[in-house]
Amino acid sequence: MARLLRALRGLPLLEVPGRPARACAGSGHGDSGSLTKSKLSLSKTDWQRKLTPEQFYVTREKGTEAPFSGMYLNNKETGMYHCVCCDSPLFSSEKKYCSGTGWPSFSEAHGTTGSDESHSGILRRLDSSLGCARVEVVCKQCDAHLGHVFPDGPEPTGQRFCINSVALKFKPSKH
Repeated sequence: MARLLRALRGLPLLEVPGRPARACAGSGHGDSGSLTKSKLSLSKTDWQRKLTPEQFYVTREKGTEAPFSGMYLNNKETGMYHCVCCDSPLFSSEKKYCSGTGWPSFSEAHGTTGSDESHSGILRRLDSSLGCARVEVVCKQCDAHLGHVFPDGPEPTGQRFCINSVALKFKPSKH
């Protein structure tokens, strides 16, 4: 629990549902790095039309795909992982690693500089839905649930972004 609280303390953005994102106290910067495009907001029916039932369940209803079932778990191609809902770039294959947990894992989000995630496509939110504190990862552009981040990843970041394959769309690099 102490490791989770330390990880939460260093978060650059805090978003509370119904309130605009703002900088955390003591972070030294505002939301100047956020995306300039407006958030993508569709109705439940529109999301159901756009997504497969599994994609809708995971991204819009905060579900989780079964471990070791995702199509990107063992993907070793070079490229970028985008949000399946809005196509925002989220994670680079350069930061992907095998965590052995059953979901694609990344050590940091695309656009991160050091501990500054203000130029990334993700936001972190406190998730206590299972009766314990976890950190949910959502798409900054469309609020899609992507997965969770844990403070037990590899150095130098010490983070493990545990992301559902079904929430992602992989685009290979053009060589």
